Amino acid sequence: MLIDDLFQSLRDFAIQYGYVGILLVSLLGATSIFVPIPSTVVIFILGGVRNSAGTFLFEPLFIAVFAGIGATVGEFSGYVIGYGGRRVIGEKYKHKMDILMRLFKRFGPIVIFLFALTPLPDDLIFIPLGVMRYSIMSAFIPALIGKFLSNLIIAYAGRFSLQFLGNLFGVEGETSSFLIGTALATILLVIVLLIMFKVNWEKYAEKYLNETEQKVDKTHPSELEA
Repeated sequence: MLIDDLFQSLRDFAIQYGYVGILLVSLLGATSIFVPIPSTVVIFILGGVRNSAGTFLFEPLFIAVFAGIGATVGEFSGYVIGYGGRRVIGEKYKHKMDILMRLFKRFGPIVIFLFALTPLPDDLIFIPLGVMRYSIMSAFIPALIGKFLSNLIIAYAGRFSLQFLGNLFGVEGETSSFLIGTALATILLVIVLLIMFKVNWEKYAEKYLNETEQKVDKTHPSELEA
């Protein structure tokens, strides 16, 4: 199985090169926009992997630090694509970009943090961020915090569940974890993509923005009105 072989290679690479290997694996996983790289499942496994003496190879806190940095830097590949593709966006998508710009002026750091923390596909916002020329530092800091917390949760989940999964399914912990982790990640991604593409989010977002802006105008009238 191609994905299984790729997973084994990434896991072995991370174990061989330690925390630097974890950073590079996360960087690769986040940079790959069109080809799925199971870096999240690798982080999950590394949180609970042991050496021959039975002690843990990695500390979840340090896994989160290095994986968070790698994933955050990797996600900016989408930003670069958006930055370079600004001129080729059609009129249909310029309207969407205008709505996104208004949203990010109000809730930018919160939205970026939530996308980084959850299984939401980051490229769906980092490419538009590049198109909008959104501040790199304003995007990097919340993304880094979100990725750090996300990988911390994943690493600790791996530490506490590998043995349990192995006993539950009667197979090697890493094998069962890989299969279950891949299945759950796929299901979550499909659900998120359906919501993102089937729901007319820009309609509701524009309505919300117009209503809130009207309230602000009424609360703080212009100097001419005053």
